[in-house]
Amino acid sequence: MAKIITMGEIMLRLSTPGNSRFIQTDCFDAVYGGEANVAVSCANYGHQASFITRLPAHEIGQAAVNALRRYGVDTSYIARGGERIGIYYLETGSAMRPSKVIYDRAHSAMAEAVPEDFDFDAIMQGADWFHWSGITPALSAGAAQLVQAACEAARRHHVTVSADLNYRRKLWTPEQAQETMRPLMKYVDVCIGNEEDAELCLGFHPEADVRAGKTDAEGYKETFRAMASEFGFRYVASTLRESYSASHNGWKALIYDSRETNPECQFHQSRHYDIAPIVDRVGGGDAFAAGIIHGLLTATPAQAVEFAAAASALKHTVEGDFNLVSAAEVEALAGGDGSGRVQR
Repeated sequence: MAKIITMGEIMLRLSTPGNSRFIQTDCFDAVYGGEANVAVSCANYGHQASFITRLPAHEIGQAAVNALRRYGVDTSYIARGGERIGIYYLETGSAMRPSKVIYDRAHSAMAEAVPEDFDFDAIMQGADWFHWSGITPALSAGAAQLVQAACEAARRHHVTVSADLNYRRKLWTPEQAQETMRPLMKYVDVCIGNEEDAELCLGFHPEADVRAGKTDAEGYKETFRAMASEFGFRYVASTLRESYSASHNGWKALIYDSRETNPECQFHQSRHYDIAPIVDRVGGGDAFAAGIIHGLLTATPAQAVEFAAAASALKHTVEGDFNLVSAAEVEALAGGDGSGRVQR
């Protein structure tokens, strides 16, 4: 299998039990997650997955390292330093009440990291794939420099680069995002992001009304072509979420292959999933990104988007940030086995 490098911030996630609200709970469930989710999925699929981040040397930082090691992620590239780990608080919604996230990640160890904390040429040596998230450059100017330095090293070592745009309005404005993200796109081979990401990070607006449940793939095609034309992307992929409620979503995905000369073979849309009830949707986008990486490394674009859509649909059924499913389980769902029958 492939050597896959991912980079970002692993955070302590503190979530209210069940569907309780922040103002009514007196305890939180603690797990780890964040941009490390992609590495965990890739390791579950059998790849040699490594995660680049910076964590404090104290016990909470070590607990985050241990959470990654538990699922087979290589942690040898993690730098130690700083005073705190990033935290986010999650209140899980239900029916018409949406979920809420509160970040507490300012001045975290990763936000204060600098390129000198990592030997990116050594890290990229022998790697097949490097993946980063748009959340990382949103953390700080130093973190944005980290992404650029890592991408430059990946380019020097002929490593395929994917980016999940991942716009987060609580971290920066569209103007800030575009100023930082657009120059980084020249390093990217595979661009992943939904309609909001494309608009707020790069300035492209697909013809889709997600709030009204209108996610016809036709509305994305010209946008994908324009993005690939401007930035040179080999592939552009997106999930198409239909949010009926916090507990019920429709789910499918689309991928565009810019180097395919036959127009009828350029776009591939996955099957549609009706997800209800949702157990935990946090990490669904990361599960999709990991599925695209695995799929493009092992199969055709059409098969890749089917695998990624099925993987991210399954993530909605798993508590916590990590998508704790195997490739075989994903392939079974992608192949049409969504009955949920007990496996004996």
